[in-house]
Amino acid sequence: MNNVYTHGHHESVLRSHSWRTAENSAGYLLPHLRPGMSLLDIGAGPGTITADLARLVEPGRTTALEATSKALDITRETFAELDLEIEFVVGDVHKLDIPDDTYDVVHAHQVLQHVADPVQALREMRRVCKPGGIVAARDSDYRAFAWYPTLPELDEWMALYQRMARANGGEPDAGRQLLSWALEAGFEKVDSSASNWTFADSDGRAFWGGMWADRILQSAMADQARLAGVPEATLEGISAAWRTWATRPDGWISILHGEILCTA
Repeated sequence: MNNVYTHGHHESVLRSHSWRTAENSAGYLLPHLRPGMSLLDIGAGPGTITADLARLVEPGRTTALEATSKALDITRETFAELDLEIEFVVGDVHKLDIPDDTYDVVHAHQVLQHVADPVQALREMRRVCKPGGIVAARDSDYRAFAWYPTLPELDEWMALYQRMARANGGEPDAGRQLLSWALEAGFEKVDSSASNWTFADSDGRAFWGGMWADRILQSAMADQARLAGVPEATLEGISAAWRTWATRPDGWISILHGEILCTA
């Protein structure tokens, strides 16, 4: 049931994903963690969040799961330089090869927006979580992004991302649907919240705008757009607009995320 992963693993994508930490991307979960817990991190990516979570539950067991061996190799590279014991597993979140009631915490950051059946994914996350344990998920909500100035090419970027993500079987506006999905998956106790990343200083604008200026031309999404017939001039125009936005002293963007903490 795996979809085509819209972003891919180009350096421009990993630049963004490696910026993520437990503090800036899993703050809603942190008060619930304690040493000795067992934790499964689904869609570990470059492993920066995974590493932070692993430190918080040491000496508990932490497992990093990715959909492919190639993706998991990226996770392994991060941990090769860290003094942390981690298990590495390749698996499909729709059908995890993990026994029932294995982990105290099952976590997924920016995963459910990309999978074919997020409700089934949450059912599986619940199955492998111990009774009374925590299933946690955080996903962005693209349609709720807000930015200034309102450059028309950035509106084109948003429309293109929505089109590409849905063509790949994903749901780019997942953040607002997490609570609904969790209830459909059978969770009776769900705490739902929201948080955001904001880039509004020169360093933040350079990071976010430069990253997307590269990503729209070089990532898997760019290749998918070309195959779908998007003109190169459109992609170049979007890239240029991100670079313009990054240099504007009034450039501002807020990236909304939905969050759920579910009791298994």
